[in-house]
Amino acid sequence: MAADADPAPCGHPFPTSSGRIALDPAGRPDRLGRTRTRNRPPSATPRKHPMTRRHRAAPTPLFLTLSLLLSAACGGDATPNTIKVGAIFDLTGPTADVGTDYADGMRDYVDWVNTQGGIEGWPIELLYQDYAYQVPRAEQLYTQFVAEGVVTFMGWGTGDTEALKLRIAEDEIPFSSASLSHILGDPAEAPYNFLVATSYTDQFRIALDWIASNHGEGTPVVALMHMASPFGLSPSRYGGVEFAEVLGIDLTLYEMPRGAVDYTAEFSRIRQSGARYVVFQNTSGPAAVALQNAHSLGLDATFICLNWCSNAQLVRIAGEAAEGVMGTMPYAPLGVDVPGTRVIREYLDARGESIEGKTNAYTQAWWTFAVFAGAMRQVLAAGDELTGANIKAALETFTDFDMQGVTVPLTFTPDDHLGAKGLRIFRVESGEWVPMTEFIQAPAVP
Repeated sequence: MAADADPAPCGHPFPTSSGRIALDPAGRPDRLGRTRTRNRPPSATPRKHPMTRRHRAAPTPLFLTLSLLLSAACGGDATPNTIKVGAIFDLTGPTADVGTDYADGMRDYVDWVNTQGGIEGWPIELLYQDYAYQVPRAEQLYTQFVAEGVVTFMGWGTGDTEALKLRIAEDEIPFSSASLSHILGDPAEAPYNFLVATSYTDQFRIALDWIASNHGEGTPVVALMHMASPFGLSPSRYGGVEFAEVLGIDLTLYEMPRGAVDYTAEFSRIRQSGARYVVFQNTSGPAAVALQNAHSLGLDATFICLNWCSNAQLVRIAGEAAEGVMGTMPYAPLGVDVPGTRVIREYLDARGESIEGKTNAYTQAWWTFAVFAGAMRQVLAAGDELTGANIKAALETFTDFDMQGVTVPLTFTPDDHLGAKGLRIFRVESGEWVPMTEFIQAPAVP
């Protein structure tokens, strides 16, 4: 295929982008989370590529990955257009403990792609703002950025993403959120949403399946401690409760009020229930406080975090109370040595930075954008117009898309936007998250 020209002369393994994360005169993005306008004219919708072809065979997933990683700097001689991408981050709200790291990973990926020459020679302009986990603010910023010509959008929370899903479909804006709510991977419910990590429901099923397989005699009693939000309820609401019933698990939900600094009352009820397993669907800050409470109370239980508290920040805050905690991790921490983390470490090394303090939320953000960049590159390489509909169609051709070891290969189809259905379980040992399993798939729903 014509696009298979040797990318080796480019000499660098990955692309990045920047926009209204815009590069400053020194070529560095704003590190304070501010939207940095440049008084660009509103004509930012990319012009049609001069070679419009609608029926070229799709490149293979491996080729797309290698091309994306190796040939970003090899854009053609044509004057590049700007690719506008919208994003909202939680930098100051109740999930900022993980949201800040996610935002850094996404902005750094954009910076990296643009310094490599963009995607097929087109630089990315990232329009973003802090929305502080407020649904009305998310809706306002989405409207604003769509009016400014974005062709894809990177979201954050479950409540706001679910609230926006119909508008996203009407506007034909391919959208990937840090929310992994299972419903967002169903094209019948959310036609333009794509999950680039294992859903909360599938994570919960994997955790419940592990419990059922390792419990031994008697009925496993499980407590699900969750944030008081759509995010917190998502794993149970979209199939988790039914799966627990199938496995014969006694499951009870316990709400974790926002801003709480003590969960003694909740743990008193959990102790009375006889629960031997506690699963957290919350971010690392509240989960760490809960672990410290449980440790002080001497609660004898196995603790399992779903992805947003399975990170280094939990260990830093909880200290010895985190020892032995298990975590469902769709994305590898940066300390795990695979090709997809090496490129990030090389990027950070070149900037005089280290992985210290960065969590797997950073990895997830970087690679979420990389997947969408792969789809945009496929559209441009085929000579098609860079529209939301064409980007969606490109994503739906991805089969076993190579994620370079950071997570399972991704597959999207027109009928299934749950790109990943597997993960590894990690466990805290001597203050470090270490793999406890190989990649395992979510169990089939009976």
